[in-house]
Amino acid sequence: MAHTGLPPRRAAWHLMEEITGEGRLMSELIGGGALDHLDAADRARAQRLALDALRGADRADRMLKPYLKKQPPDAVLNALRLGVIELCGGEAAHGVVNSYVEVVGRNKHTANMKGLTNAVLRRIAEEGEKGWTKRNLPLTPGWLRQPLVAAWGRKAVEGMEAAHFAGASLDLTVKSNPAAVAEAVGGVVLPNGSVRLAEAGQVSALPGFEAGDWWVQDAAAAFPVQVLDPQPGMRVLDLCAAPGGKTLQLAAAGADVTAVDVSGTRMARVKENLKRVGLQAKTVVSDAFAYDEGDFDAILLDAPCSATGTIRRHPDLPYAKDGTEFMALIEQQERLIDHALTLLKPGGKLVFCTCSLLPDEGEIQIDEALERHPELSVDLDARNRTGIDIAWFTEEGGIRLRPDYWVEKGGMDGFYIAVLTKP
Repeated sequence: MAHTGLPPRRAAWHLMEEITGEGRLMSELIGGGALDHLDAADRARAQRLALDALRGADRADRMLKPYLKKQPPDAVLNALRLGVIELCGGEAAHGVVNSYVEVVGRNKHTANMKGLTNAVLRRIAEEGEKGWTKRNLPLTPGWLRQPLVAAWGRKAVEGMEAAHFAGASLDLTVKSNPAAVAEAVGGVVLPNGSVRLAEAGQVSALPGFEAGDWWVQDAAAAFPVQVLDPQPGMRVLDLCAAPGGKTLQLAAAGADVTAVDVSGTRMARVKENLKRVGLQAKTVVSDAFAYDEGDFDAILLDAPCSATGTIRRHPDLPYAKDGTEFMALIEQQERLIDHALTLLKPGGKLVFCTCSLLPDEGEIQIDEALERHPELSVDLDARNRTGIDIAWFTEEGGIRLRPDYWVEKGGMDGFYIAVLTKP
């Protein structure tokens, strides 16, 4: 790494610009090689800086406001946000200020604002951590906060925002013996059997990775398979299967699994993970609507959604998105439910789930599915699984998971889960 720390800071600024200005997601940028020009340490630092700045953007903006007569261009604002995060995190002011002044100066559209950047960041350095901590926790961008408050109330949303700001620990789903894995990796066993690590480091270096004893999966994402309760030999379709954690769970339970996903690249990753953990599943690259093999005992439909339940791990989402595409996703979910039912044998179960905090992608979808298909019933007994709190039960018969649950354990992703039975 250069002694000034400039390369990772410029890379973090570039990530921020692409996310807030172009609406691109962090995963898309990283996968597209945005950090490939850096060495491993600088890649990790750049990504961490950008994620921290996105998590704290609202608080940083409030800290900057007294020093700005008007909001600067986004390119300058993003440099200032990054500077605030570093200065209030204890980084030496000289290197931080000089780096972001240079970042602003290298952009021909903002070079005339080098002086402003220098002056503002030096004032921020004087406030330091005390100025940071006296500000309230960051708020979710308004386009998303408003519907969340309407759905869950202000107090609940404030709890979610605290969880988002705290970030996420690393959760593992274990093939067998969670207690032994927890001891080996230095983690704790959660009520549903997932293993949680507060500090993970390099995942592939953890004990049990090469042996295939576990895979990375947020605890909330493990619940849909647990409520399905797959049995050995059960014929199960995992529709929209990538990234594959649920496919692995199903296979580990002994089910006869067919995993379908439209992305060949993502399905290749599923196959790699199956091989690493020593499990078997049939993998099919296909559009979900084009797949017509039927007579499954059970179908797991983890439908494409807004992913608003994953913000504590993906703080870029509310800055890259604005909600305009959500209606198309909601309509697609409705069609997927209807299609999945055609592939399910009589007496079979359909698990519908989304990693969303929006009722339109959860509770309301099930209400409307029952209206379209009055012969369906909701399996209420499926909710009675280890680790599921009855406070999470919803009126229509599903399960609502939120980031403000399990606060004392480090929270969880937002998820909705319901099990429908076909007569």
